[in-house]
Amino acid sequence: MSSRKRAHRVIALLSREQVDFLDQVGKDALFSTGRKLSRTKIISALVELIRSLDIDGRGIRDIEDLKEKIYERAGWKGGEIK
Repeated sequence: MSSRKRAHRVIALLSREQVDFLDQVGKDALFSTGRKLSRTKIISALVELIRSLDIDGRGIRDIEDLKEKIYERAGWKGGEIK
């Protein structure tokens, strides 16, 4: 068996602004480094960031709760770095 992790397709519904933001991050990477980051790679990196912050679903009722937990674990307060 291969040591590579098998990828699974996930369909996510994002607003136009969110998609544009992901595309801009990818283009910024391309122009500054010569290598474009795909939307998939950016979203995957965000998932890994949340995992590294040891965040789970306990106590999270909505997106605002999730964002607050991310800010708290990352040492940010209200979106600002401490």
